[in-house]
Amino acid sequence: MQEHQLRSLRIAEKLSVEVLQMTHVKAFLFDPTYKTRHDVDGMEVTQKPYLHQEWIDADAMEIVRVLQRHGFTTFLVGGCVRDLLLSKHPKDYDIATSAKPAEVKRAIRNAYIIGKRFRLVLVKRGDRQFEVATFRRDLKDGEELPEHISSGDNLFGSPEEDAKRRDFTINALLYDPVANQLLDYCGGIDDLNEKIVRMIGEPLKRLKEDPIRIMRGIRLAHLVRFSLDPELREGMQTAASTLLDTALPRRREEFLKFLRLPDPSQAFIECYDLGILKYVAPHLHEALSSKEQTELFTHYLSHFHDKPLDHADPLQLFGALVLAYFRTVVSPDPEKSVSTNQILENPEVLTLMRDELGMFKSEQAMVAKALHMQNTLRRRADFQRRGEKRQLAVLQTEAFPLALQFACRDYSLSGEDWLFWAEQYESSQEKIREAQARSRQRQRRGRRRRPPRRHGKPNSTSAPQPS
Repeated sequence: MQEHQLRSLRIAEKLSVEVLQMTHVKAFLFDPTYKTRHDVDGMEVTQKPYLHQEWIDADAMEIVRVLQRHGFTTFLVGGCVRDLLLSKHPKDYDIATSAKPAEVKRAIRNAYIIGKRFRLVLVKRGDRQFEVATFRRDLKDGEELPEHISSGDNLFGSPEEDAKRRDFTINALLYDPVANQLLDYCGGIDDLNEKIVRMIGEPLKRLKEDPIRIMRGIRLAHLVRFSLDPELREGMQTAASTLLDTALPRRREEFLKFLRLPDPSQAFIECYDLGILKYVAPHLHEALSSKEQTELFTHYLSHFHDKPLDHADPLQLFGALVLAYFRTVVSPDPEKSVSTNQILENPEVLTLMRDELGMFKSEQAMVAKALHMQNTLRRRADFQRRGEKRQLAVLQTEAFPLALQFACRDYSLSGEDWLFWAEQYESSQEKIREAQARSRQRQRRGRRRRPPRRHGKPNSTSAPQPS
């Protein structure tokens, strides 16, 4: 038996599966009676998730079952399969099927077809949603796109063709939770075992097809704590400049995903080492260009999640990143006062926020106000001497919560002062809501309807009549 076959068998044994050798795919049949996961030394680990029906979300399982009952080949795909194989709880579940979008919509309740370039179905279950996509394929050599299909992304294919058009091998695994069968067309199981992020196909070619894959690959490697395949690293360095051809909103989303990583600093450092930051975020590249700056910038990022942070709020994520840059490059002293206009008119900060991170104007303004409010937070005694209305005016400032987060990250307030401001803000919530309601009422009363327009000229401006 060849060495790679022996390695596959050892991997399969570790996952407690039986291996079926096929000509072009490795398929793993999971024992449905298997209740515990065993590691190498035989110790039972029952508290960790693993790839088994018991760990599949009930709603995702229901969608797969219904589609299969209607005769459609259906699998769980992508990150959810990868995460369960790594004993992690999946964040969400993606589903791939042979059913076309309209067929999915007819078979599944609360299903909605979305997208133009890439049509898929969104299935809603309570406050959660599941993406159901039809198997896709790429155009074959010499093949032309049929006239009735608007985009190559809507060219439907087989499970194998769908797997091979995905980005990375460890994201190309397909799992049938009903039959307990795992399909691996691209060697993803081997790469999971070897802890490698590998591109499907020739890396440089695939990266140039969609340069945003460069940022995706780096994020994935740091998410699962794997190494980048050497050929993929080389391709990323070569294709780094092509990231400038991608749309800024797409890069914005990838930066936000970087910031949701357990330790964002490592992803940014790798982007710097690979020569990627100098193209997509030159000002962040500058923040990592000297030893002293690197130490301070990475300190902020490595402790990114030590403080309360809402991962769903781009303002909080970008705000903490801009604060790290501001303290590293622009104004290292948290006690130095700075106005909102000074921040928004600073070409370095403005370019970073607007042109490199793709922050919205409202987000830029909020970050600037939060930095400006640091001086207010340091002057607790002045605040306490104010009347109730003036105190409330400070607390109901929209940027106040973000300003308090910045102070916490800067360690610019004593524990007693920080607690004071937090308690003031919390205890004033009802008064703030009442004040906002009164303000809205005044605005409504202040709006006067314009009088109906009269046809013809008013008498006062008409020509005098002869007597």
